Amino acid sequence: MKPDIHPDYHPVVFQDATTGKTFLTRSTITSDRTIDWEGQTYPLVMVDVTADSHPFWTGGNRILDKAGQVEKFRKRYGDGGRQYTSRT
Repeated sequence: MKPDIHPDYHPVVFQDATTGKTFLTRSTITSDRTIDWEGQTYPLVMVDVTADSHPFWTGGNRILDKAGQVEKFRKRYGDGGRQYTSRT
């Protein structure tokens, strides 16, 4: 690798703003905030969503109003005079 062209890659603690869970990893991000982690001080970066709070990973997926979306589409673009029926 060429010297002096790569950013500083160092340990950083990320904290989920929703759950408060923290984890240590490496990153090039910097922060003015710090946290003590197992006897050492690391930069602390607050994040909105992690696997600990993301709906996909927690099973809290939101329910979409599919019928409302179809009606919104038909209202905006019309149905072209077609009748929509379900196939059985």
